[in-house]
Amino acid sequence: MERPCKLSPVVSFVVVLLSLVAFTTCIAAEFEKNKGKDLKLDGRLCSLPESPAFGLGITASICLSIAQIVGTSFAGIQLCSRKNKPAGQTRRTATPISLMVLSWISFGLAIILLGASSSMNSRQPYGKGWLDGNCYVVKDGVYSGAAVLVVVTMIFILGFKRSMRSNTVNRVMTEDG
Repeated sequence: MERPCKLSPVVSFVVVLLSLVAFTTCIAAEFEKNKGKDLKLDGRLCSLPESPAFGLGITASICLSIAQIVGTSFAGIQLCSRKNKPAGQTRRTATPISLMVLSWISFGLAIILLGASSSMNSRQPYGKGWLDGNCYVVKDGVYSGAAVLVVVTMIFILGFKRSMRSNTVNRVMTEDG
């Protein structure tokens, strides 16, 4: 007989804590990013100093990555370790699998936003720039958009874990009853 895992609340706590750290660092990065006034021009060459948003964005990326891997791996192990699946099991696993896929999609979008915007906030020396020797400044709202995606990812991870738990509890009740 299969019982729900006792580590589940700990994993949920870790996911929420790391997501909260990622969210707050995204919001802080929004206020600390380079602005147009930080741009220095020397003829056709431009330069931007390194911004604190660079480190904040990297921190958000790391925290979100750990939360995603821990949350989906833990619940995924539960999904894959089921033995003797009942006939209607495929229908019951559609929700957890779709929530897991959606969590990875929102995670990927958040990481792309955080990676590109953090990279733009690293030091851009004269003539080197971010891309093709040109200097770029992150638009307003990019880090905030990443923060929203962090929350969406966390909700999908917790939903995935919850749907796995409810499937396990329903299965235990069915087997006991």
